[in-house]
Amino acid sequence: MKWHFDDFIYGSIDGAVTTFAIVAGVVGASLSPSIILILGFANLFADGFSMAAANYQASKARNEFVQMKRRQEEWEIDNLEEQEIDEIREIYREKGFKDELLEDVVRIITSKRKVWVDTMMKEELGLIEDEKKPLDSSVSTFVGFNLIGVIPLVPFMIFMVLGFESNSNAFIYSTISVLSAFFLVGMIKGKIVKSSMIRAGIITLIIGGVAAMVAYIVGYGLNFLVS
Repeated sequence: MKWHFDDFIYGSIDGAVTTFAIVAGVVGASLSPSIILILGFANLFADGFSMAAANYQASKARNEFVQMKRRQEEWEIDNLEEQEIDEIREIYREKGFKDELLEDVVRIITSKRKVWVDTMMKEELGLIEDEKKPLDSSVSTFVGFNLIGVIPLVPFMIFMVLGFESNSNAFIYSTISVLSAFFLVGMIKGKIVKSSMIRAGIITLIIGGVAAMVAYIVGYGLNFLVS
């Protein structure tokens, strides 16, 4: 299996945001720590699996679509050769090539079938074949979702083991932990995409913070209405 950090980061951010949003909402509704853990872990595994499965299906569908288009281009090159040569000529004419240089480029590209097909795929259809395997992408997403998504639940597990029943104290530690996780995941994302790590960390922190705040307000508001 090949590890894909982009899918891992994608899953990590989603896992941290959704799990903490549930924790914040349940704490806002003043429910017991056991309810927090039940709902938190139920979401963690169910949503993580759902997200990984969706990623698998999306990646598989895209790969199949790209392969279908490639077979179509191969058929057109084999059966509509002159038309496809004209298309290559037009593509590179629009790029500024002309006269003898244009014809040289067309001749070189069309002399090698794979290069010809690759060029048509990229220049005409805007498709680039993805070497990632759908299963690798889905596993990377699932691991990221669960590994980072469990962080908001850890303080509540520790407090239950120690026999403490205070949601507020556990929630404080949960908040600190998950905000740190948001920032760290954002920094890793920034490093991968070669952008500002601090800026990426702050953006991820803001997104997660807003999601958590909304969930907490909704949970607190519902508890106020029904009590």
